[in-house]
Amino acid sequence: MVSPLAGTLSEPNQLPDIAALLKAYTENTPDPSDPGQKVSFGTSGHRGSSIRSTFNEAHILAITQAVCDIRRENGLNGPMFIGKDTHALSEPAAQTALEVLAANGVSVYVEETSPFTPTPVISHAILSYNRTATGSARADGIIITPSHNPPLDGGFKYNPPMGGPAPSNLTSVIEQRANELLADGNRGVWRLSKSRLNAERPARTKDFIGDYIKDLASVIDMDAIAGSGLRIGADPLGGSTVDVWGRIAETYHIPLQVVSRQVDPTFRFIPRDHDGKIRMDCSSPYAMSGLIKLKEQFDLAFACDPDADRHGIVTPDGLMNPNHYLSTVAWHLFTSRTAWNARAGIGKTIVTSSMLDRVAESLGRTLYEVPVGFKWFVSYLISGLCGMGCEESAGASFLRFDGTPWSTDKDGPLLCLLAAEMTAKHGKHPSLLYKDLTDRFGAPAYSRADSPLAPEKRARFAALTESSLKTDTLAGNPITSVLTKAPANGESIGGIKVCTAEGWFAARPSGTEPICKVYTESFLGEEHRKQIETEAVALLNAMLG
Repeated sequence: MVSPLAGTLSEPNQLPDIAALLKAYTENTPDPSDPGQKVSFGTSGHRGSSIRSTFNEAHILAITQAVCDIRRENGLNGPMFIGKDTHALSEPAAQTALEVLAANGVSVYVEETSPFTPTPVISHAILSYNRTATGSARADGIIITPSHNPPLDGGFKYNPPMGGPAPSNLTSVIEQRANELLADGNRGVWRLSKSRLNAERPARTKDFIGDYIKDLASVIDMDAIAGSGLRIGADPLGGSTVDVWGRIAETYHIPLQVVSRQVDPTFRFIPRDHDGKIRMDCSSPYAMSGLIKLKEQFDLAFACDPDADRHGIVTPDGLMNPNHYLSTVAWHLFTSRTAWNARAGIGKTIVTSSMLDRVAESLGRTLYEVPVGFKWFVSYLISGLCGMGCEESAGASFLRFDGTPWSTDKDGPLLCLLAAEMTAKHGKHPSLLYKDLTDRFGAPAYSRADSPLAPEKRARFAALTESSLKTDTLAGNPITSVLTKAPANGESIGGIKVCTAEGWFAARPSGTEPICKVYTESFLGEEHRKQIETEAVALLNAMLG
């Protein structure tokens, strides 16, 4: 159900209390015996809010010390690159992390030209540095961000030397060590005092953003964009690209207009999302309604979320569905990147549109289907096994022209600029290119719905197998596969996916809420998709008891 507040701006008395949030960061002490207040790394690091005692100074002290301990145990002593976004909790959390890193003797670099550094810029910096560094001297990174989450949230991500989100086997060790430290009152944390840190200034600066921008020509045809005369609009959504888009336009002589340079931790200028909350989700038509209203002023417009790991593409037809755009991305990349290895495939998460399956088959490319979370694409991009990796929530990255990795974390600016390249080279914007694909392969109807999930049923999800399903048809079509593990790597998908030749559903429990996420898609139209969804909920109730 969509809130009546969706798409509207918050009234002053409805804005988040930033002063109370910052006060709670240092004053609230999490209870290590409460599972909800422990360190918990989900698909994108640890997230929470100081108000709820789930993202406090104690958490950041413990997590950062755990990272330092594990670096030391693994013999890693190269530099640490730090990025952060514009959420209110990002600055104090970055300060806390620096105090711990300095006390542990870690060499730290931060951005010199802006207070904010996007996630993909840090990923690019790690990979660029490690092209020549080897062994223990390799770089890694920390990004302080809760991505597109509401203003009262904070987040902490660790990216090891492969540049992307840490894999599960590493985050589980970090999580365990951090919770041990929390339970012991953080007595095992090494920390430099704030006054000493400010006096000694152990963090060095580097123009990570400038290096990223200069290198864009190795992955995007910037000359084609500059020569096209396209009128382009970019909205930072109050996030970390606020100091990025203007430099890109200046460097490559692109007529790009930054439509807003506002930065405010309340994000008061962002229209509220579907549930009435402020959420800087560049794939949401509600959060993006301000930029959508400006679409007539531009040939193409786009936006990124606060840490710039997601993209939102606005054409004259409106905001593109991420699944639609990513399908055109795959088609364009694999028909234009002629130097890529002929065996490079297309990577997608288990809940991303099957339009990508049809595109991959038409191109003769292998499709690699992995669980939810961009961390699963890191090794595929490093090895070149995947030319691109993408997920339905508007996150993707892809290889340079020469087939080497560019970034191994989701890269919003990269995907935004690719939309401009596609428009310049094909003479039509991506939504028209997607129409060409639907003419060839059919037009899928796709949706995600949230269904209540009782705690006892959550535990039963882990026990689901192919034999749990007691039917051989779905919405009138024979079932072709039942998955509880991802086809590409055999890893658990955290739920179940049921497929037919014309549609599918997937279900997995949320990591943070008592709900089950149910994804559905049909190539036979919206009514058929609704039938799949109805049957999916009934089948889940039967399987979970």
